[in-house]
Amino acid sequence: MGHREDQRRLLDPYFVSKLRRLDLIARLVVEGFITGLHKSPYHGFSVEFAEHRPYMPGDPIRSVDWRIFAKTDRYFIKEFEEETNLRSYLLFDISSSMAYRSSDKLLTKLEYGVYLAAALAYLMIQQQDAVGLLTFDEQVRRMIPARSVGAHLRVILGELSRIDPTASEVAAGRRTRIGKSLHYLADRMSRRGLVILLSDLMDDPESVLTGLKHFRHRQHEVVVLNILDPAEIQFPFREETVFIDMETREQISTIPWELAREYRERVESWRQAYRRTCAEHSIGYAEIHTDTPYDVALLRYLEKRRRLH
Repeated sequence: MGHREDQRRLLDPYFVSKLRRLDLIARLVVEGFITGLHKSPYHGFSVEFAEHRPYMPGDPIRSVDWRIFAKTDRYFIKEFEEETNLRSYLLFDISSSMAYRSSDKLLTKLEYGVYLAAALAYLMIQQQDAVGLLTFDEQVRRMIPARSVGAHLRVILGELSRIDPTASEVAAGRRTRIGKSLHYLADRMSRRGLVILLSDLMDDPESVLTGLKHFRHRQHEVVVLNILDPAEIQFPFREETVFIDMETREQISTIPWELAREYRERVESWRQAYRRTCAEHSIGYAEIHTDTPYDVALLRYLEKRRRLH
C-alpha cells in the first residue's frame, strides 16, 4: 500500500471505526491529517500545528526534533515551546437524532462525532491549547473544564468513550435543545476563546443561531460542524416507508417519491439558512457528511485557530 493510500485510510471514518482504542484512533487520524498537510496546498498550516520549522545551518543540534526526523527523514527545529493559551471548547450534541445512520456501511452521526471530537482534542493538546468538553441533549449532561496538560486528554477521551449510541437513554428519545446549551457555556466562558459545535443541528434554527451569536457577542471564535448522514440530504428512499422520529418516537407512513421533491427543497432551504447566517456573523460553518474524511473538519479548526493568533 502506498503512502498516500495509507494517509487516506487514516482519515476514512469507516476504516478507523474498526480500531478499538479511542486514543489510537485520535492519534492515527491526526497523523494522517498532518501528513496530508505537508503535501497539500494547506502546507502552511503544518508549521502551525507541529510548531516546527526546517533546520537551517547554524541551528543548534540539540533543537532538532528527532521524532520528526525518524518519521520524515528530514530535519526540523522545534521553534515554539511556550503554551499558546488558546482556550477551546468542544460542544457535542448527544441527542437521539445523532444515533441515525442510513446504512451499515456508515457510522451513526454520534459515532462519527465521537471520533471527530477525539481527533480535535488530540490536535488541540498537541498544540498546547486548552480544551474542554460539553455534552448535551435537551440539557447539559457533562461539562469538563478546559485544560492544556497532556494528562487532560485522557479525561476528554474517557468521557467520549462512554458515549454509547446504542444506550437505552439514546434509544428512548432524548430531544435536542442546542440553544439552551450554547447560552449555558457562553455565560461561563470569561476569556476569549474558540468554540466548536458538533451537531446535526436538528433543532429550531432561530434558537441555535441566537446561541451562536451569543458567543460572537462575547468575542469568541465559533466553528459549526454540521454532521449529517448523506441520506438526510439526498433522500434516496424509493419504497413505501415508515419513518420514525428518533427524538419523539412519532411514526409516519409515507410514499417517498410523492414527497421527495418538497423534502429536498425544504432541506436545501434549511442548509442555506445556516450557511448564510453563519457567514453574516463570521461563524465558521462546515457541513460534514458521515462518509467524509476527517480532514475537512480539522482544517476548519486550524483556520479559526490562526485567526486567534
